[in-house]
Amino acid sequence: DIIPQPLLDQYLSMTDPARAQTVDTEIAKHCAYSLPGVALTLGRQNWHCLKDTYETLASDVQWKVRRTLAFSIHELAVILGDQLTAADLVPIFNGFLKDLDEVRIGVLKHLYDFLKLLHADKRREYLYQLQEFVVTDNSRNWRFRYELAEQLILILELYNPNDVYDYLRHIALTLCSDKVSEVRWISFKLVGAILQKFYANNANALGLNFINELVVRFRHCSKWVGRQAFAFICQVG
Repeated sequence: DIIPQPLLDQYLSMTDPARAQTVDTEIAKHCAYSLPGVALTLGRQNWHCLKDTYETLASDVQWKVRRTLAFSIHELAVILGDQLTAADLVPIFNGFLKDLDEVRIGVLKHLYDFLKLLHADKRREYLYQLQEFVVTDNSRNWRFRYELAEQLILILELYNPNDVYDYLRHIALTLCSDKVSEVRWISFKLVGAILQKFYANNANALGLNFINELVVRFRHCSKWVGRQAFAFICQVG
């Protein structure tokens, strides 16, 4: 009743691989781009009409199609709500995490927006996977690591101090020693945000342990760049 059935059928048929080869090689990408709008129009109660199409697009051989979906999966999660997101989007999201960097960056840029929509227990499962974002197909792709540091500053609020200490702290220390200065600069802000997280939540022991680790790792570093990093961390803190 929301949109004419023939129009919906026409849209759904656009994901047919044979159609893409004979009509327009970009048609699947355009279909992926407009899918959140179609889902919003239909409403979450009619998601079953689009579910198979979404899964087909998410496994398309063209990485540009998967990349388009990766950039909008957080918007689709808002439309569908937590239950449908957990059931139907999380498996797709997990697949994007293991995809090419060109696809992973779409997930990474809106990582906080997606994780905050998940239940705490489901969200906690991703603590183990965040470390994987440090490794990229091309080590020269420093903007990927920069984006990770920016997202982690936001993500800190989603986890308790112990989880931050056990998982996110290691990533922050790795990024603080990055070869690219832009990545190091944003990582110093991340370290400052982690310390603020500890002390704002009365996790003073964790904060002190982290400070001692920073002193050993950077203050007493044999290289000047490490000692410089310590000075900038102090400035941010």
